[in-house]
Amino acid sequence: MERTLLMLKPGVLQRRLAGDIIKRIESKGLKLVAMKMKQLDRETVRAHYAEHVEKDWFHYLEDFSLKGPVVLMIGEGKNAVVIMRKLAGATYVADMEPGTIRGDFALGTTTPDNCLHASDSVESAEREIALFFTEEEICPWTDPLEGWM
Repeated sequence: MERTLLMLKPGVLQRRLAGDIIKRIESKGLKLVAMKMKQLDRETVRAHYAEHVEKDWFHYLEDFSLKGPVVLMIGEGKNAVVIMRKLAGATYVADMEPGTIRGDFALGTTTPDNCLHASDSVESAEREIALFFTEEEICPWTDPLEGWM
């Protein structure tokens, strides 16, 4: 089974959207095997978004990531990374389609904020999961519905 890191970004808790977003992830068939809430620090944000640190817009992403606590999760399932990226939708507001998590829950029409991070590759997922979770925090479980999915 494949795993992907999911992060409900700052603002999701304040807007009381965590349950709605988690329900959509679970309804799609992904299994949550880890979850915790955390206030990120600059060092962690920079490690998580290492490939973007030199981009001119990174300071905005960094500041946004520090605005409040995040909810970190690991989703597991067949093709979890690709499935979750499609469910999440486009990164930028102008490209977000209705029916996707980002398209339905984005706040505003011009800011680059979005409510959810989802790993963009299996390799990224492995790196990101290791950044936020220890093996002891991951709780694999057998899903009796697996034969149906």
